[in-house]
Amino acid sequence: MPNFASVALIPVRSRVWALAGGKQEAVSSTAMKCPHCLVEFHDEAHDIELPYRGPRLVERVPNRSYQIVWTAQTRVCPACGRAIITLVLHGWDPNRGNYLQFVQVWPKGTARAALPAEVVDPFASDYREACNVLADSPKASAALSRYCLQRLLREVAKVKPSDLSKEIDEVLASKTLPGHLAEAIDAIRAVGNFGAHPLKSTNTGAIIEVEPGEAELLLDVLEGLFDFYFVQPAIMAKKLAEVNKKLADAGKPPLKK
Repeated sequence: MPNFASVALIPVRSRVWALAGGKQEAVSSTAMKCPHCLVEFHDEAHDIELPYRGPRLVERVPNRSYQIVWTAQTRVCPACGRAIITLVLHGWDPNRGNYLQFVQVWPKGTARAALPAEVVDPFASDYREACNVLADSPKASAALSRYCLQRLLREVAKVKPSDLSKEIDEVLASKTLPGHLAEAIDAIRAVGNFGAHPLKSTNTGAIIEVEPGEAELLLDVLEGLFDFYFVQPAIMAKKLAEVNKKLADAGKPPLKK
């Protein structure tokens, strides 16, 4: 059987080719979110049978009497115009009967919200690379995120260079982070099981096994820290600049820094 650990279950309008007798039955249509631009839309997928020595690609499961049929579905997002391609497994087993599994092949993963312009390189580029490889390799994504996090703490939060765990301790001790961010960055060590995998702390770019949800949590924490260190200060600076302009127009001195 294929490995469905990274399968995306996407509600779509499809057709089920039942393995006994070729009977077809419709699956109801519903909204889906574009994995490119994250805009929700309604659309009916185009079903394509994949041929192999005949009209259909049929996978014979070893030591089992039943088979698996593979088809493909294609759609184009009306918002961004980009293609979405999904492989569909039409399976059957004695307990579940007919069932579907969806494997999204293009794009390989679901986009995260675009970074605000205030987030500068190299942090923005490291984050995007971590997002891009998440679907193919959570281990590589987590390594890129840990490296980005350590660089952010050193260059922006100005912690003393050490291993990542101690650097997290230092930024927590400074009491500069909002409570929710402090809790989230502390959770990285627990979720990542730094005690059993010290290399995650001492060599942040190492590609090693990750815990469930670890790679996603690292990206979430980076987004929160980007907002705290880059976006919110820029928003406040803009607002203060507007106030100072109004004061200058009124012949008054600017706000004290």
